[in-house]
This record gives sequence, C-alpha cells and structure tokens, in this order.
Amino acid sequence: MSEYILEMKNITKEFPGVVALSDVTFKVRKGEIHALVGENGAGKSTLMNVLSGIYPYGTYSGEIIFKGAECRFRNIRDSEAAGIAIIHQELALNPFMTIAENIFLGNERARNGVINWDETNREAAGLMKRVGLSEKHSTLVKNIGVGKQQLVEIAKALGKNCELLILDEPTAALNDDDSDHLLRLLQTLNREHGLTCILISHKLHEVIKIAHSITVLRDGKTIETLDNSVPVSENRIIRGMVGRELTDRFPKRTPKIGEIGFEIRDWVVYDPLDEERIIIDHVNLYVRKGEIVGLAGLMGAGRTELAMSVFGRAYGKKISGTLIKDGKEITLHNISQAIDNGIAYVTEDRKTAGLIHIQDIKRNITLANLKEITNRFVINEDEEILIGKDYRERFNIKSTSVFQKVGNLSGGNQQKVVLSKWIFAAPDVLILDEPTRGIDVGAKYEIYKIILQLADAGKCIIMISSELPEILGITDRLYIINEGRVVGEMKTSEATQEEIMSIIIRSSAER
Repeated sequence: MSEYILEMKNITKEFPGVVALSDVTFKVRKGEIHALVGENGAGKSTLMNVLSGIYPYGTYSGEIIFKGAECRFRNIRDSEAAGIAIIHQELALNPFMTIAENIFLGNERARNGVINWDETNREAAGLMKRVGLSEKHSTLVKNIGVGKQQLVEIAKALGKNCELLILDEPTAALNDDDSDHLLRLLQTLNREHGLTCILISHKLHEVIKIAHSITVLRDGKTIETLDNSVPVSENRIIRGMVGRELTDRFPKRTPKIGEIGFEIRDWVVYDPLDEERIIIDHVNLYVRKGEIVGLAGLMGAGRTELAMSVFGRAYGKKISGTLIKDGKEITLHNISQAIDNGIAYVTEDRKTAGLIHIQDIKRNITLANLKEITNRFVINEDEEILIGKDYRERFNIKSTSVFQKVGNLSGGNQQKVVLSKWIFAAPDVLILDEPTRGIDVGAKYEIYKIILQLADAGKCIIMISSELPEILGITDRLYIINEGRVVGEMKTSEATQEEIMSIIIRSSAER
C-alpha cells in the first residue's frame, strides 16, 4: 500500500476568466501534519474545496486518490463519508445551539428520526474531553470564545471518524495562548491517535513549529514540497511563496509627523448587553497628523469596542467623553455623521461587515461615498467604473476587471478593496482593525505600503493588531490597552514585545 493517504494528481480548476489551479500535484503521507502555504490567491483554499467536494467531480480535471482508491466526490457529504473533514476559517457553528448539538449537527445520534439525547450528550462529553474542552456540553456556543469554538469544530470532525483533517487558517482569529493550545492539540491528535492533518496558515512560525512537510503553491501551481524534519527558515518558505527574497517585512519610512489631529478624552462605554458593566474605562489618547498610532493588547482587551464606539457609536451604551478633531469638538451620533466628519473604520470582519460580497469591485469601492458620484439620486456608472479602475491599478487589486464580484477575490485583494472604499471616502482619521488578518506576507507588505502612503499624506492612523511584531514594525507610537483601560504609552522605537506583555500582566495584577 502507498505511504501516501492522499494523492491529488494534475488538478486543474477554472473560473470564468481565471485559472485558479493549473496541473497541481499534492501528496500527503499517512500520519503527518502537512502545511499548505502560498500567497492569497495562490489556490490553497480552492485545492481544498476540490478535495472536500465543495467543488464537485466534473467541475475540475485531475484525480483524487484517497487511501489507495480514486474518489469522485459529488458534495461534502461524500468526502466526510470517506473520512475527510474540513474546518473553514469562518466557523460553521450555530451560536444558539449547545456544544453537544453543534458537535453532532448533521451527524445526529438518532433512531427512526428521533434523537437519542443521552447518547448525544455522552458521546459529546467524550469528544470534548479528547480536545480539552472543560465546559458543560449544554453550554451555548455563543457563550464560549473563538478559541474554544475551534475546539468544538475539531470535536465535530472527530465525531465523524475523520482520518484526514483540513484546517484553513485555524489560528487567524486567536490570541497567542489559544493558538498554542490548538497547535498542541493537533500535535497530540497526530502523535497519539494517528490523525493526518492538512494545515493552511499564513503564520509561518506556526507552520515551522508543527508541520512535517510544507507544500508551496504560487499562482495556482505547485512550486515545491519542503521536508521540515530539520526546520526550514521563514525566509526559505517566503522565497518559494513570492518567487524572490523578501528581505524586509516592513517598508522603510521617514515619518513626517505634524500637529495633533484627533483626540479621544475621558471616553467611557458600557456593555450593550449589560448596561452596568463598563467596557471602555475613561480612555484618553491622541494622534498627530501623519502619525501611525498602534493599539496593542490581548484579545478582549477592548480595542475593537473602543474603535467601534468612536466610529459613530457603532458599539456600546451610555457612551460619554469628548472627541476633538483639528482642535474642535465633534459629536457623532451615528456612522453617517462619522463619515461626514472625516472618520473611517476598517473593520476586522471584512466578510460580514466590510464588503458586500455579491457586489462587484467598483460598487464596493464607492459604497461609503456614493454622493461623490451621484446626481439627483442617480449614480454616474461611467464615473464609478473609472474610479474602480483607478483604485484597482493604484493598489494592485488582482482581478479580471472591476466588474468581478469581491466574493471571488482572495483575502488580501478583498482587504485592498476595503481600504480603497474608505480611502475614496477621503477621511482624515483612519482606524484600522486587524488590517492584515488572514493575509500572506506578500500581500501584507502591499497593505503596509498603502498605510504608509496615507500617513505620508497627513492622515491620522490608528492601527489595532494582535501581532506584536506588526505593531512594532509599522507604528510610530503605541498605547497598550488592557481590560478597557490605557495601561501604557510609549514610542515604538523604545518598545519590545516583552515590555508590552509585562505591562499587560502588571496591570491585570493591580486591578
């Protein structure tokens, strides 16, 4: 029998006007953790969608050999029946159902159409123990964090007796502790239970840490497979991904910082679900024109809540405090007023809140500033096309045209569309919430260049990032946020990751 549990041979997949995969060959040994890496748009998710039956047999050419037999999956149920499970970056859980119900959703423990709840709860408890979940099986999924929701997804896959588990960016939305826990779990399942895993990730240090083999895709083609038994370097992987050495992760810049352009004074926000609980606790900060200010902190520290509450009270209750722009106090009761006052917020959730996926590129770019191309409530579509083409060229948005739907773009190109949308709105203050989440190193570099161009144009930039190297690499000054409070401020040039974490730990101990 072959040493390979999976062989994908000469896979070619085309979309209208685009060859997503071109003669791709991909092999995975039984019992290994195999990483699949590449830039956004390289074809990683497309290849896994072919494997899992999301793109059914007949919509692509090539062969899939799983456990020695050719497979022609018509849908995802076929691949799951064969022993293949996929966990997407956007988790497929029902937040209003219990953990046990989610684990067996679509795989119910039932006889004659009646669910056996004793069996469901007993088996769920066993699977939860296996993945390290200590919650009660009756806990609603909406009441647990994203890290634990990932564990529910893995338990769900194990409940289907999967032999090959595909994880697409499993740690993209997790903090360092949750990421470490998830990686240790994968190693345990691999070592002690022989589970074979395919891991798609842009976090190369995590790939190097746990993968046995690393396959690189570029422009829809297989470039190479690296043996990681002697750990390879990040630069070696990047060279395969982008086709060149990437010597600097962050663009060089000489800041041109002016006077204070935006201030937040004594800002207080209460939880919209519990109006007695303070989420943002008397926060004070300022940003100068041409300055990039970072907000560092752990997940749940209140950074996103602060940003959304400032952006036209998009989050929170009983909000108080003062916003000052260009030396004058401004009052923002809604998002429209925030936009009219030159404030923009690039959400961390581009999928549900940043873009309209069924609309094309040009419409998404003009969406936040339609009045600029509207005459008596009628959109000038010729002008919209020209604007779309201008931003597509300026920001190197890889697409067939400005008429392509953004739902068909890679994550990095979607993020460029989001940035284009808010830049077209001509803001003076731009709040960026995890602007490079789930984006490869090459696309990150291009996003960084856009951010620096905006700063050089005199914009006030506030940047939230959970990646401390990113905060230290691109900002001029940073505030450390913990439990809804500003607990530290320093020039980035004087900061280290260790110092930031020690400030967070000390502030928690002092509460």
